[in-house]
Amino acid sequence: MNNPLALLIVISATVALTVTTPAAGNTENAEGKVDAAMADTAAGEKLYRKSCRACHGRTGKGLSSYPKLLGQSVEYLVDRLERYRKGEKFGPNTPLMAPNAKKLSDEDIVNLSVFIASFE
Repeated sequence: MNNPLALLIVISATVALTVTTPAAGNTENAEGKVDAAMADTAAGEKLYRKSCRACHGRTGKGLSSYPKLLGQSVEYLVDRLERYRKGEKFGPNTPLMAPNAKKLSDEDIVNLSVFIASFE
């Protein structure tokens, strides 16, 4: 491109698109909070059925000594899963939760949390 003004316009447009277009898998809004609309609830349901349902129950009501998830907010669930994934120890079920949470990506955690928070 020989025209410096045209080059500047192309560069400006590229920068604007890069700044305003969310990255693939980004599930946070501009304030850094979880954006439930960006979650893949079908993927969250699949993860729940595979990894969570046996202990927390079909609808998150909890079973035996496993806590209920029903009624928890997305933010609470994301926080807990991230803390388990980091290996933070809290509560008697940490040894059961930590290995499962370590396998989850950020996107998995949001998808799973949004799905669980949808329980009624």
